[in-house]
Amino acid sequence: MKTWLPILALAISSSSMALEFRSQPLELKLPDVTLRGSFEQPLTTAPTPVALIIAGSGPTDRDGNSRMMPGRNDSLKMLAQQLAAQGIATLRYDKRMIGESTWAQPDESQLRLDTYVNDADAWLAELARRGFAKPFLIGHSEGALLATLAAQRRTVAGVVLLAGAGRPADQILIEQLQQQAPQLVPESRRILNELKAGRLVADVPAELQALFRPSVQPYMQSWLRRDPALELARLTLPVLTISGDADLQVGAIDAAALAGVAGVQSRRIANMNHVLKQIAAADLAGQQASYSNPTVPLAPELVPSIVEFVRREAARQGNAP
Repeated sequence: MKTWLPILALAISSSSMALEFRSQPLELKLPDVTLRGSFEQPLTTAPTPVALIIAGSGPTDRDGNSRMMPGRNDSLKMLAQQLAAQGIATLRYDKRMIGESTWAQPDESQLRLDTYVNDADAWLAELARRGFAKPFLIGHSEGALLATLAAQRRTVAGVVLLAGAGRPADQILIEQLQQQAPQLVPESRRILNELKAGRLVADVPAELQALFRPSVQPYMQSWLRRDPALELARLTLPVLTISGDADLQVGAIDAAALAGVAGVQSRRIANMNHVLKQIAAADLAGQQASYSNPTVPLAPELVPSIVEFVRREAARQGNAP
């Protein structure tokens, strides 16, 4: 049964409540990749829980920005720093081949969904080495699925899923194409069915190369096999899902699929879009601008919802270092 969190009265913008924090770069060297991230540490002598933040799909960096979009939105940077100001340390990182993270032999055809899950697990191990035995996971968009899968491997205090899909990727891709380019749906269905059957597709039309280019097909096969709601149901730990009713990429049906998983707490935030900013869904100009403008604030209920969840679970489990 789903549990809806109440609206919180925590005024995080109050300067009297905000802590100072220190931002420092972190580097994690693995056999085939060097991952780089940012660690936000509250300047307090009190115990602080920590959250590993996992960015979304494509070339999205640790700050929530994509090289496919002009400008910056800095959504994940803003989230990390606002959490740090509330006494929650955060680590966010660039995925391999994104931002400052490198890969010794960059080859998109070698990527699988589990590649990113392995990297998240390696960061969790690094946090454990630093004394954070039971960190929290915060995953945004595709990062929500990665956080879910990483939490199946290692003991964590809880998971927060932000704007996460609740259905297999092919269903969402077809839905988006039906809205944006319906003429591409029949051919896309054919390709997706082949990929789901375990077969690569050589004859991809030019107009679908960006989506189904041969080098990305192995990754898509590994992605298509995962049902986010079913994977979430495997967890036996505290989970909070947060969605926005102004999200044009992940809709109400996905939010409901995750919120409907037994034991999951959920929060639906009015006027929050996919990059966690406060924008009315009908304001298409504002929607577009929010993806490229770091001055647009996060939805005001977002950080208080996460803070309340993390503080409660950290206190209950006694897991802060």
